[in-house]
Amino acid sequence: MNIRLHANATTTPRIRKALQQAPEHVSNRKLAEQFGISVATVRRWRYRDSIEDRSHTPHHLRTTLTPEQQQVVLALRRTL
Repeated sequence: MNIRLHANATTTPRIRKALQQAPEHVSNRKLAEQFGISVATVRRWRYRDSIEDRSHTPHHLRTTLTPEQQQVVLALRRTL
């Protein structure tokens, strides 16, 4: 299995799965100490549905095009 983690990832899929399967009565602080990660990281992974990294691409690109540029982009999309 080829795993590609985000460059700044502090957890592995094994740790993420362990966080998600941890019993509810175990505190986030205790899990953070156990795995050597921050409480925020525990909170982030504990309640996600997946152990995969999410996309780091911005959802809303802050680019404005002139009407002429828009026409070029649309024409390229149609042909490609």
